[in-house]
Amino acid sequence: MIPRYTHPDMGRIWSDQRKYETWLQVEIAASEAMARAGIVPVEAAREIRARGGFDIARIEAIEQVTQHDVIAFTTSVAEHVGPAARWLHFGLTSSDVIDTAQALQMRDACDVLLSDLEGLMQAVHARAAEHRRTPMIGRTHGVHAEPMTFGLKLALWYAELARDVARIRRAREGISVGMLSGAVGTFAHLPPAIEADACHELGLEPAPVASQVIQRDRHAELLSAIAITGSSLEKIALEIRGLQKTEIGEVEEPFGKGQKGSSAMPHKRNPIGCEQVVGMARLLRANAGAALENNALWHERDISHSSVERVIIPDSFIALDHMLRRMTRIVAGMVVYPDRMRENLERSRGVVFSGTVLLELARRGVSREQAYEWVQRNAMRAFHEKRDFKPLLLADPDVTAVLSPAEIERSFDLDEQFRHVDDIFARVFGSEGTR
Repeated sequence: MIPRYTHPDMGRIWSDQRKYETWLQVEIAASEAMARAGIVPVEAAREIRARGGFDIARIEAIEQVTQHDVIAFTTSVAEHVGPAARWLHFGLTSSDVIDTAQALQMRDACDVLLSDLEGLMQAVHARAAEHRRTPMIGRTHGVHAEPMTFGLKLALWYAELARDVARIRRAREGISVGMLSGAVGTFAHLPPAIEADACHELGLEPAPVASQVIQRDRHAELLSAIAITGSSLEKIALEIRGLQKTEIGEVEEPFGKGQKGSSAMPHKRNPIGCEQVVGMARLLRANAGAALENNALWHERDISHSSVERVIIPDSFIALDHMLRRMTRIVAGMVVYPDRMRENLERSRGVVFSGTVLLELARRGVSREQAYEWVQRNAMRAFHEKRDFKPLLLADPDVTAVLSPAEIERSFDLDEQFRHVDDIFARVFGSEGTR
């Protein structure tokens, strides 16, 4: 079942109707290429284009008998075309049609994903600009590290999404190939020129060489790119979930009017959208693993890949389309709490500036080992005695013998910490990042 938030174009791409439309598109392109080469009568190619059609119920009924989907399809089309149908599917094998048509579907589906990614990147960019200098604590190992800005976190997401775009584009190019080379790829019944002509009409590149199928390393690359993109969304979703924890409370995914978080606890505002994205990313990774398994087939082809692809290719595209659109709404509507970010930043009583103090001491001639010992002992006192770090430093004769009060004060200056934020934004967003 197509998820609720899936773009209608993606659902249609993977419908039975569209599948058979692309099969017919390939059959027409092949017959017209053969007509131009004098292999089939020109009038027959015209008839196939003009009268070619199919009835899904009829295809399904025929397949119940033949147990072969392409034969059921060509039989249904032949019933529409009439006598000229003897030239339909001339010189082709089933995979010529299936694989070439599937390339058309995957190419169109990639375009939907790229459009989705563009929308998400716009939302992330807007929120990054909004929070370019919103201070928050950075965390490593889940523990307070040094100050950063929420905008930098968003810039990190944006840069990764840009790499996802590049991966999907490369994979799109890799799968945009067709073939009409026959049962074992030898062009025994049609010359390579027919394949080249038909593929040109379809907007595809002819596969340089094939067996009975287009090689599945191409599909594995695509499903891997989809899975990696899913993992990028999982990263974003996991971060929002983490920041929404009650104890942190810095960010919250949108919670609509009338929405309920729990059947038992009316106070709950759960990050269910982000949790769904995390869960669906697992499916994409599993599907990518199956796509890698599909690359190795017996000899020139078996059909162990076919049943798998009927599930993993449509499902991966549909799932990622849903995830991208869901995440776009979450990012655009997420609630940010700058005051809570500031509160959490100050919760550790200033010890997060310890690295700056360490460097200032080293810059003035103190060995790193000695400086580390002085700074650490004051940081540990701040922790254990629940005292502010800065006054402890100002009262430490070892530290004040090297650093003046003004120099210690400057070590706690957020403007100093963030002086290169604009440079990072320019790297990520180009000239727009400096505005």
